[in-house]
Amino acid sequence: MAGNKTKSISIASMPLTRRGCYIVAVSSMEQIIGAGLSTVIGIMLPMIQLVTQPQMPSALQGFIGATGLIGIAVGSMIIGKLSDRQGYLKWFRICPILIMVGALISYFLTDTPCLIAGLLIAGIGVGGGYSLDSAYISELLPEKWRQIMVGVAKASCSLGFIVVALLCWLILSKDPNPKIWNRLMLIIAASGLLTLLLRINWAESPRWLLSKGKTAMAQAALEKFYGPGVAIAPQPLLPQAKSNVGIAQMFHGENFKRVIFSGIPWACEGLGVYGFGVFLPVLVMALGIESSSVEGMPKIIDSVKVTTLVNFFILPGFIIGLLLMNRLNHVRLLSLGFIGSAVGLGILYAGYVFHMPDLVMIIGFIIFEITLNAGPHLITYIIPSRIYPVEDRGTGTGIAAMIGKVGAVTGVIIMPILLEAGGAKLVLIVSFFVMIAGAAISLIYGKALNLINNN
Repeated sequence: MAGNKTKSISIASMPLTRRGCYIVAVSSMEQIIGAGLSTVIGIMLPMIQLVTQPQMPSALQGFIGATGLIGIAVGSMIIGKLSDRQGYLKWFRICPILIMVGALISYFLTDTPCLIAGLLIAGIGVGGGYSLDSAYISELLPEKWRQIMVGVAKASCSLGFIVVALLCWLILSKDPNPKIWNRLMLIIAASGLLTLLLRINWAESPRWLLSKGKTAMAQAALEKFYGPGVAIAPQPLLPQAKSNVGIAQMFHGENFKRVIFSGIPWACEGLGVYGFGVFLPVLVMALGIESSSVEGMPKIIDSVKVTTLVNFFILPGFIIGLLLMNRLNHVRLLSLGFIGSAVGLGILYAGYVFHMPDLVMIIGFIIFEITLNAGPHLITYIIPSRIYPVEDRGTGTGIAAMIGKVGAVTGVIIMPILLEAGGAKLVLIVSFFVMIAGAAISLIYGKALNLINNN
């Protein structure tokens, strides 16, 4: 009888399996939905202006565009703390429900306050998922694959940008009526429903159960993910490292250099990813890249088609970044990404000012997207946890993430204001110098922290 026992293998040393890939895919759904939500908002806004608010102030456009991001910031903070106390599984299922509720509010109740409320609720659901996805991936993947799969989860947002833009273009091509703007939120609601269904047959975080001393339940949860034969070793509960400094003291000395290096480039990246990500269809129309000579919906539909094309190159950017992540020094990859993004914006500016063929401006957009996502969008997510000492890591990472979110929200809010004040020229000039600032700060403070010659 003893010879029939299945030999257990530790999850840390097991090979990557199909089930592991499935865990990454299901855990990454909010990354995809968050990008899709940004895309839908950017397409809805010009449609809303055609129907109900032709004179919508640019500040209101920016605020509506940023509402989802504000919700993400709130959700990641609140749901992250609640899940630490109450367990991951409960909130991992509540998050897609919040996404569905928020999307359906925006679908059924189309006035501006309800739209804002719906986007905020959906954003909270997305942010909650952000706070949990990397935790599930880190504990349920073999040690060899953990870092790369956390990067893959981040890269999966490219699918949201691409697929949702394509779906919006197909819907609007079939029914080019601006009054159906709210139907686009059904894409987000359906994505939330799919995520909830995928998580019905899910399990509690084994690591969280272990932290509560429930070793047998942790092993049972692991077997629900992988089946029998995969072992989880009980780990001693170590006292949590306490920071030797308060938040105010993080802005002094060596830690202040770390705050600048990890936070400011993240904020600069936020302008490119979300400022452009949300308002890309509007910017395409401002640049005149779309081919339609007819105002109104034909121009919007054409801009969505161009947006879909440009968004496609987000994925190759992430793939390049993932391939280079363990081969190239992170400071160099970060700074080169910013420089490449600035080059792309320079080509865009030249193409617009000198009335070059649209292909030149599209090439500028492609260079911008590939380099931004190969470098800053990927690396700013990884750097904070690597540069702070253990006792200050939680505080330092939290500060960096908050600075990054402030940059993203600011980028979305100011984009329509810049367009109104100085058109596409001003947007491109400001964005160019933001990318240059990101590169300069990355190099200067990367060198100050002695990070350039090591990874």
